[in-house]
Amino acid sequence: MFEVFSIAFLIFVVIFILRGIIVVRQAEVIVIERLGSYNRTLSNGLNFIIPIFETPRTVVWKYVKASLDNQSVYQTKNVTRIDLRETVYDFPKQNVITKDNVTIEINALLYFQITDPKKIAYEINNLPDAIEKLTQTTLRNVIGELDLDETLVSRDTINSKLRLILDEATDKWGVKVNRVELQDIIPPKEIRTAMEKQMKAERDKRASILTAEGAKKAKILNAEGERDSQIARAEGIKRSNILKAEGEAEARLKVASAEAKTINMITDSIDIEKTDSVNYLVALKYIEALKNISEGSNDKVVFMPYETSGLLSSLGSIKELFDNSKK
Repeated sequence: MFEVFSIAFLIFVVIFILRGIIVVRQAEVIVIERLGSYNRTLSNGLNFIIPIFETPRTVVWKYVKASLDNQSVYQTKNVTRIDLRETVYDFPKQNVITKDNVTIEINALLYFQITDPKKIAYEINNLPDAIEKLTQTTLRNVIGELDLDETLVSRDTINSKLRLILDEATDKWGVKVNRVELQDIIPPKEIRTAMEKQMKAERDKRASILTAEGAKKAKILNAEGERDSQIARAEGIKRSNILKAEGEAEARLKVASAEAKTINMITDSIDIEKTDSVNYLVALKYIEALKNISEGSNDKVVFMPYETSGLLSSLGSIKELFDNSKK
């Protein structure tokens, strides 16, 4: 009998010791109560408790899982181990009314992390569910202050406002809200149709403006090209006229120089006055002019110049020149 009692006592002691050994994994904690009151928080590693007198505190936790038909399934469990890692919570879609009375669907993501396990156990019941309800009400308040257009383009602003409000509200629960992200903002079907038409009209408008600007620039470039072409053509004509005038002036100077040399040669060769030699050249030019006038077709009537006496006097001067030359 004593042996049976000893064996039973030994088994009880072994079970008692085994139940007093708790191994806590990394990033987990366990809240320990002694006779119903908070005693301590067990961190990761090997820990010992006094069975019967000390028990882990259970915490209600809500989990979200995806079913076979991609529907969210919510499960509630009582857990003793509190996870200290950052947790992401995917909220279901909810209807929210904007400032301009448009009902939209919003799907949000919340990233939070537990900072004080004691507050999780004693300050709030079912933390995920409480955060979900708080996020939904806060989201309605924030979206209710914005128009539809502002809501669609102000995701970062909405996320920042939600994070600040939720972080302040959940601080007494021992939770730190790190980020809030709006996954989807879905307006009603008729609003989406109107927005698509508006976007198409805006694209057509921008296309028309770009086409008009392109045509305008093309005309400007064509006009500038035509202007530059005319300027270049005018510069070319101007330069050609200048060169032509310079050539004619140079030719006349050379002709005049040649005639001057001729007069000097005649004067030197026949030893006469320069005035007489000039009369000689004038008479020659006059004779050449009469020859050109008389040439041509027979249907022309040739009139002799009125100053024929001048020609005769020039011819007389030529005769005198030769007479003087013979003497």
